[in-house]
Amino acid sequence: MQQRSTPRWMWQSIDKLLGHGGPPADAGITAVAFQDFFDKKVADIRASIISNAAPPEFVETNCVFPGFQPVSPDDVAAAVRGLVSKQCATDPIPTWLLKECADDLAPFLCRLFNRSLQSGVVLAALKSAYICPSIKKSGLDAADAKNYRPISNLPLTSKLLESLVAQQLIKYLSDNNLLPDRESAYRVFRSTDTVIARVLSDILTALDKVDIAALTVLDMSAAFDTVDHATLLRWLQTLFGLGGSVLSWFHSYLSQRRRHVVHQGNSSPSSVVEFGVPHGSVSGPILFITYTADVTRIVERYGLNVHLLACL
Repeated sequence: MQQRSTPRWMWQSIDKLLGHGGPPADAGITAVAFQDFFDKKVADIRASIISNAAPPEFVETNCVFPGFQPVSPDDVAAAVRGLVSKQCATDPIPTWLLKECADDLAPFLCRLFNRSLQSGVVLAALKSAYICPSIKKSGLDAADAKNYRPISNLPLTSKLLESLVAQQLIKYLSDNNLLPDRESAYRVFRSTDTVIARVLSDILTALDKVDIAALTVLDMSAAFDTVDHATLLRWLQTLFGLGGSVLSWFHSYLSQRRRHVVHQGNSSPSSVVEFGVPHGSVSGPILFITYTADVTRIVERYGLNVHLLACL
């Protein structure tokens, strides 16, 4: 009955029975080795990328998002209850206890969050994460660091604040039709099924018109980890109309983030994250969508169709 009412648990049980899911990270790779590999991979990819041209210096839709709306204790309490039952090692209390005390703690968290939203500043304590290396898929060599991706384990308070920010940002982008119509990653009511249906429809339509249909699939390596912060902020301002304290908040959110890898009970030294949006974060996916939104416009200039899906 519990499995039926909680689909996430049901699919986790099915994966376990079928032997899906990756093995734990290899004990022969140290935390420092993982950190060095993740840093070098991003540096090598960025070194091979030609700098992109700046976007148009105007807001195409004449929409402006200058400030966040204050959140209420009820908003915070609802966000707390919606948390997944996971936690960070740096969290002062377990998630289940935070949920039970949601109504009592909500007013204090509300005050903290509103100060952050109004000032456009994210506390340094909310920008520190530890990395859990996660193997990309079952069957890969667990002894090779290149087969792992860095998953950020963030404080619950950070995820709460991000979820409240993401709600307002997504509403603004959706209300003003600023998101690419053919973007299916990380969007409500869209999935791989959406992409398959639209691609199949485009191919069949082309064949009916006796046109040529060709399918090209691109795999972006370390997509989240190579996001350029300066370019992302410029995109948010010029293409999506973010300004004022909203733009300041995202600038603060992205800057001076720190991380360290935890593996086999050992920890690597903490380092500043100069590029990328964190895996496992609430804001990361929506920021990545805005970062890649111009791809559809570029391709469609040549009369081609493009469908975007998750790139990790």
